[in-house]
Amino acid sequence: MEMLAILDMMLTDMLGPMGPAIALGVVGLFFVLLTLPFLLKAQKDPLEKLKEETAGGRPRRADGQAALRQRERSERLKKYANFLEPQDAKEMSEMRLKMLQAGYRSREAVRIFHFAQMALGLLGLAIGLTYVFLIAGPDSLSAQQQVGFILGPGAAGYFLPKYWITRRVETRKEEITLSFPDALDMLLVCVEAGQSLNQAIMRVAKELRASAPSLADEFEIVSHEMKAGKDKAAVLDDMGERCGVQDVSSFVTVLIQSQTFGTSISDALRVYAGEMRDKRVMRAEEAANKLPTKMTLTTMMLTVPPLLIILVGPSAVSIGKLGELAGN
Repeated sequence: MEMLAILDMMLTDMLGPMGPAIALGVVGLFFVLLTLPFLLKAQKDPLEKLKEETAGGRPRRADGQAALRQRERSERLKKYANFLEPQDAKEMSEMRLKMLQAGYRSREAVRIFHFAQMALGLLGLAIGLTYVFLIAGPDSLSAQQQVGFILGPGAAGYFLPKYWITRRVETRKEEITLSFPDALDMLLVCVEAGQSLNQAIMRVAKELRASAPSLADEFEIVSHEMKAGKDKAAVLDDMGERCGVQDVSSFVTVLIQSQTFGTSISDALRVYAGEMRDKRVMRAEEAANKLPTKMTLTTMMLTVPPLLIILVGPSAVSIGKLGELAGN
């Protein structure tokens, strides 16, 4: 008990009132990092091992080697799947859909995302501990400052991948929304020229590659899935979910209804393309109507203060001088 009291007194003198709690947290973090590899280590699935043995040999071409490297990376991440993937099926589905909307389509996207969160969070904690105990020194900081400098970088590192994915989703949605009316016009031209829907989608994907790569990727996926024999309605529904844009979802609904009721696809595309052009014009008019308000506020903030200084400044100086003369 005396040793514990002496140790508590030493920690309090060095780190302040929160010294014992900080020391306990550091020790706990050390043991977590020490035991993490053993906890995450998992036995290889016997079925996967059997597949590797029966497959045999290495791929001869460069694309086969790339596939082999991707499979090895997938196997390494699969060992930690229980810790790098949500256990709830609904949460896992939502996270996978969000990664698809951000443009990350690989199988390991969810695992890589959670691994990045864990790695950057631990790196932030390490940076905070280094700053507090090695650079600034615990004596120069209060207990609240120590906790803030330690937990702040860790929280920032943990939430950085989530912020990145959210920004990627919003940027991709905006790109698809802006380029979708032009894609519909090209699709209508191709269909009216006599091409099938699949051929038209492939041609539009090639034409859009330079200006709208995200939408081109979606059209290519749709074309490949149709060629593979997947149901057209399911393929279009998947495209609407991956894009996450209301215009694309409405377009998918139009095509599915046209296929269901046997109406002409070109007529449906012509009507919907006209609506998309009108909607783009309305968005441009809305942005133009917002511009005067933004310019007025900016003009007021940048011109009114200097104008007040120019007009009121000399009067204020004169009043100050008169006050000094009156005081003398």
